Amino acid sequence: MLQSLREIREKTEGFFVAKGVPNAKLDADLLIAKALKLKRLELYLDLERPLTESELECLRVLVRRRGQREPLQYILGECHFCDCALSVDARALIPRPETEGLIERVLPRLAGASQILDLGTGSGAIALALAQAIVKTGVSANSAPVITATDRSAESLKLAEANRDRLGLSTQVDLLQSDWFEAIESGACFDIILSNPPYLTEEEYAVAEAEVKNYEPKEALVAGDAGMADLKKIIHQAAGFLAKDGILALETGIAQHVELIKWARESGYSEVESHRDLCQRDRYLILHR
Repeated sequence: MLQSLREIREKTEGFFVAKGVPNAKLDADLLIAKALKLKRLELYLDLERPLTESELECLRVLVRRRGQREPLQYILGECHFCDCALSVDARALIPRPETEGLIERVLPRLAGASQILDLGTGSGAIALALAQAIVKTGVSANSAPVITATDRSAESLKLAEANRDRLGLSTQVDLLQSDWFEAIESGACFDIILSNPPYLTEEEYAVAEAEVKNYEPKEALVAGDAGMADLKKIIHQAAGFLAKDGILALETGIAQHVELIKWARESGYSEVESHRDLCQRDRYLILHR
């Protein structure tokens, strides 16, 4: 006997609850919608609809993956970040809402900027969100800032390239394989440098959700020196690549600002701004050259 959509929804949600999956109801809806090629709200228009065996088989594969705690975004193959719909997979971190806060703090500072650098771009989230925002202001391609996005991972850059081209931003964003500033030409000068580098400690990583520990690339999450090794390297090296009155904008761990601010001042920055995220935790640093 065929099972109805209502029955399958209830069973899927119950399965996810038993597996400890956060947001079990939402995840069940989204995966069923993907399997049936529907929008989520369309599921509720015909809950008594019977599902065919082929539809169930497609759904079983997706549900099994989520039950193993694979991130929902990797299963769906996409993630919404700022105003961008990005393809995501295990080649790069899933863009977080916290990083949208970094974009929000940089957007008002774009006036007059001609060269922007995004370090460790991953899926391209930061660079593409900025480029999309700039395009929406109606700035012509000739006068828009040039955004360079780097990553040391060639595979991550392939993902960023696919996102860039799908969004129609190939003329706004250049991609470059580089381990932080390694491949940046000597003498290059940027008005804004941004980065969301690895900043978790090994201890924080050890207690992270299974979705993070078992699926996302560890090298993009964890850094030495209490999570600050890459942040300190970027802060120190960026000073030599910033234009006069340029800024370095960073997402950081929530217990790192005291030491990083001291490091920034020792590295020659004239002004340091510390900003909190929506949960009122120290999260962003804006450093002025």
